[in-house]
Amino acid sequence: MTQDEVLAEFREAGALLEGHFILSSGLRSPVFLQKMLVFQDPVRTARLCAALAEKITAQFGQVDLIVSPAMGGIIPGYETARALGCNAVFVERDNGVFQLRRNFEIPAGARVVMVEDLVTTGLSSRECIAAIRDYPGQLLGAACLIDRSNGSADIGVPLVALCTLDIPSYPADALPPELAAIPPVKPGSRGLAA
Repeated sequence: MTQDEVLAEFREAGALLEGHFILSSGLRSPVFLQKMLVFQDPVRTARLCAALAEKITAQFGQVDLIVSPAMGGIIPGYETARALGCNAVFVERDNGVFQLRRNFEIPAGARVVMVEDLVTTGLSSRECIAAIRDYPGQLLGAACLIDRSNGSADIGVPLVALCTLDIPSYPADALPPELAAIPPVKPGSRGLAA
């Protein structure tokens, strides 16, 4: 699947929004990817995640387990694991820290890839990876549907992205005039990062 085909999936789902958006990092951006509009369509989601699974296999070889951060990573993690023919688990916050719960385990020797929906600053990816490293599995790397940092987010492991974009983001006090002229909207579900 090409980058243009990935973006077409987001556009067709009405998930590629333009305006003035407040990201969960607190940064501002003229583009917001409302991935849940993509994930509401199982056929579209399966198509995207099958393509991501192909890239994961090409980069890392056999994978035994996908680990994703809750909430946004659960659906793409599950669908990517299905395409890979392996299990999927997720980490969730307990007292603000990602942890495996629900009797999930990462067995010794398991070949693990962390799958995320989108990467912007890489914060949730780094936090998820830190939780994975508490277990004896072999962390191969990470993957996401869209890397909106254009490869600049350092998550501490190799990152495979189905689509890499250069979407600008700005601190609230350093907006370009055209963005400052538009009232900001906070469309995501996650609160602002502390």
